[in-house]
Amino acid sequence: MMLQDEQYVDSLYSTDDDLERVKAGIAANGMPDISVADGYGRLLTMLVSLSGAKTIVEIGALGGYSGICLARGLKEGGKLTSLELLPSYAELAQVHMEAAGLGEKVEYMVGDAKQSLAQLQEAGRKFDFFFIDADKEGYPVYLEHAIALANPGAVIVGDNILLRGRTTNPAKAGPSVQAVRFFNETIASDERLQSTVLPGYDGLAIAIVK
Repeated sequence: MMLQDEQYVDSLYSTDDDLERVKAGIAANGMPDISVADGYGRLLTMLVSLSGAKTIVEIGALGGYSGICLARGLKEGGKLTSLELLPSYAELAQVHMEAAGLGEKVEYMVGDAKQSLAQLQEAGRKFDFFFIDADKEGYPVYLEHAIALANPGAVIVGDNILLRGRTTNPAKAGPSVQAVRFFNETIASDERLQSTVLPGYDGLAIAIVK
């Protein structure tokens, strides 16, 4: 039933040429089809806009789908710092961002995201919004870095927190599942955060840093 509901919701919206270009580019380059769901992409744009964020950290660029959604919500002069492990992915994401007219709003840091986040902390950088959509075993570490880098009132969003049913399946206990469960439990109970978790698509966690 959930899938049918999601398909109905997505059918209400017209095709987005910039985002379709990203999907085509990802497929043409043999990259995994794991961009944020269309509905959550629209939500990201709205959350950035509603929060008034001027600085964003994205952990996991892939082909630029979420980067476009995030950058669209930025006000004039806003900046997206996108962390991506693979140079080829960052390059393709940059191409798609530029094609969408958003190239000047993004800077890429290529390499291990944990190291990039540590560098941002060492540089004294602070951010208003974080989107986590990378290797699932890293989610707990990414969350702690995000809190440390956050301005008061910053928004932290984590995607795929249901892992296509594995998170809620007691028989599953691999490293990624355990890490995401810990991430979810921290989001829900940490006194530094105000949060909620949305179960649609593959799950989305949203928190505000107090």
